[in-house]
Amino acid sequence: MESSEVAAVAADTTDPRAGLRAVSSLRLLADTLELRQVEAALRAGMTWQDVADALGVTRQAAHKKHSKRIDPRITVPRRST
Repeated sequence: MESSEVAAVAADTTDPRAGLRAVSSLRLLADTLELRQVEAALRAGMTWQDVADALGVTRQAAHKKHSKRIDPRITVPRRST
């Protein structure tokens, strides 16, 4: 099923079981895409603050969510004090 079809099922409230499964699938897709974009941003030289600003969260929240999940080969500059 394509993501647009999954979104339609998620929005349809006539079958809550199917809707909830679709919402779960969309959440997994969104999380996967977010991680890929965070990795791309870090590879492009963006800081955790830049990533956080783009996601609309704090730097700490972005780092906590993604720092242990990113590709370990990505060089992330240390924050200067």
